[in-house]
Amino acid sequence: MTESEKRSLLRGILKQVSRSFYLTLWVVPEKVRDQLGLAYLFCRAADTIADTDLIPPTERLKYLHLFREQFQSSRISREAIAEIQNSLVQHQGNPAERALLSHLTDGFRIFENFSRQDQDQIRKLVTTLTQGMEMDLTCFQAEASGMLRALPSERELDQYCYYVAGVVGEFWTRVIMGHFQSLQGWDEARMCKLGGHFGKGLQMTNILKDLAKDLARGRCYLSQNMLDEFKLNPQALKEPGGVVSLRPLLASLIRVTVYHLEGGWQYILAIPRREIRLRLACLWPHLFAIRTLERIYHADDLLNPQATVKITRREVYFTMILTTLLVFSNRMLTRYYEHLRRDLITRIVGE
Repeated sequence: MTESEKRSLLRGILKQVSRSFYLTLWVVPEKVRDQLGLAYLFCRAADTIADTDLIPPTERLKYLHLFREQFQSSRISREAIAEIQNSLVQHQGNPAERALLSHLTDGFRIFENFSRQDQDQIRKLVTTLTQGMEMDLTCFQAEASGMLRALPSERELDQYCYYVAGVVGEFWTRVIMGHFQSLQGWDEARMCKLGGHFGKGLQMTNILKDLAKDLARGRCYLSQNMLDEFKLNPQALKEPGGVVSLRPLLASLIRVTVYHLEGGWQYILAIPRREIRLRLACLWPHLFAIRTLERIYHADDLLNPQATVKITRREVYFTMILTTLLVFSNRMLTRYYEHLRRDLITRIVGE
């Protein structure tokens, strides 16, 4: 595969599948761009397999396991990839996801050209992350039974967030440490832990933002014991006016999310100031998440599956421009972050 074809695959499909991550990848230093981009595509492919609603959960689980086996084996089976494609591509209504699965073979060709170290990191990432998709398919049987259920406890919620996002923070850490001399002084264990918190914070933001859409699919990632504590149940969240009853629990969950994002902030400040692109690639999703949390808390239509809670394009561009100007200064960045964080917490406490 030529360099031009590789770029077409990674950037073309990435732009279709996720504009937000494509934006982040654009600023990532070139020497790790392909590794991070392809890893993201593999993770999205696993997610697409798990979310193919037109086939039963048992079949999806079968193909998810088949996909995972390619990362657990020393040899990639072209026959297995073809089986996944032949069985699932036809069921994809989203053109981007159809293109993603159609190009899996090309993705594995790129993967085979990476260094052994980078391959090993991607293998570990996908093997762990697919355990989160497996939780989705085994814990939530609403599509088959018509029942809506929640995760049992905070322990399962935290485990799920680790599987699908915390491990991404660890992966990101190990990949960039392997390619940047300026990061050789990092304590790998500490930075992986902070990276894990960073990933969990981003995932918790997504869970809260997509709550209504997940409920419509029979999935409630809010734990049952937390719902019980606030005298709620998953079904009640789908009723008119449910958002008012949800707000006290929402405030508690936002505090948990901010706790994880605090780890993410320590992670960002540990990146050497001269590594501008690495800093920006972490700053943008972090600050977008903080801004989104405030939108989530105040959204009257949070539980409407037809509504989308997100920050404005103006806020996105403002954040990108401001952080580009402040990227060299830990003091100025922290002052801005503390302003956003304090404003978020104060608004929640004040109600």
